Amino acid sequence: MRRRRKRQVWITRARPGADATAGRVRALGHEPFVLPLLEVRRLAGVTPDVDDIAALAFTSANAVRAFAQGCGRRDLKVYAVGGATALAAQEAGFTTVLSADGDVAALAQAIVGRHTFADGPILHPSATEPAGDLVGALTAHGLEARRLDVYESLPVKLGKRDLNRLKRMDDVLLHSAKAAGALADLLRESPLPQLRALGLSQAVLAPLAGLSLSAKLFPQRPAETDLLRLIDTP
Repeated sequence: MRRRRKRQVWITRARPGADATAGRVRALGHEPFVLPLLEVRRLAGVTPDVDDIAALAFTSANAVRAFAQGCGRRDLKVYAVGGATALAAQEAGFTTVLSADGDVAALAQAIVGRHTFADGPILHPSATEPAGDLVGALTAHGLEARRLDVYESLPVKLGKRDLNRLKRMDDVLLHSAKAAGALADLLRESPLPQLRALGLSQAVLAPLAGLSLSAKLFPQRPAETDLLRLIDTP
């Protein structure tokens, strides 16, 4: 039986999520290289007002962690975009957590199917540049929802040593369109044509249009488990 080649996998997401992903890549028999393209910073001075809030909607684990640092309430119902975000909410102490196991559109659909206007307002703790318009989707269905920016993602400047190491990478994992945009900026200056880009969804890979790469792949379902399976795709 032909032995599978161990692949060098570049993980671009911010810590601490990057370290968890690295462990999963290693468990699959590949070699992870953690080099975030983005740094997550909680917005200073943000104190969430949740007195009238009935539920929280999170589209990232980063939002969960940033919100939890600024608010001690854990009795609110949580709607999470996927498994990793749901796990972050549970680890933060929230007890009622529902996962949509999809993207922003799937989360909106899940909330609309479970929440009514009479249940009360929904707060969406978010990045300053969210990947989708969750609040717009909810209000379009008659729900009361508002967004609160709790963190920002800033690009990380890579050094010459890092760039040299990237020449040995086989795959790059992309969890967000913003990370893909940072990668696109990097590739315009320092092309890496041997690299396969593995994105969480087609939308995540959109910023890489027109760039020379070995391949651009995304799973049918926007879940990290499915994303990591692409590493073994020929």
